[in-house]
Amino acid sequence: MPSTVIRAFEYHPARRALDVEFVSGRRYRYAGVTEEVAEEFRAAFAKGRFFNARIRDRYPCIDLVSEPDDWSEEWA
Repeated sequence: MPSTVIRAFEYHPARRALDVEFVSGRRYRYAGVTEEVAEEFRAAFAKGRFFNARIRDRYPCIDLVSEPDDWSEEWA
């Protein structure tokens, strides 16, 4: 089911980072997200509900204004 709140997301396992783009256009990177949680998010029927219950306010995040040139420096 398409989410009415989340437009897209991408998980980066080497960095344990989850990028989430909302329909508003705002993008955030959540740090320390386990691969298990990312897979559960991917499989969730209600992505917005899962996000609010299991990701939002549970992982530190930064607002992504533009794509970083080098992700390795982001969470070093």
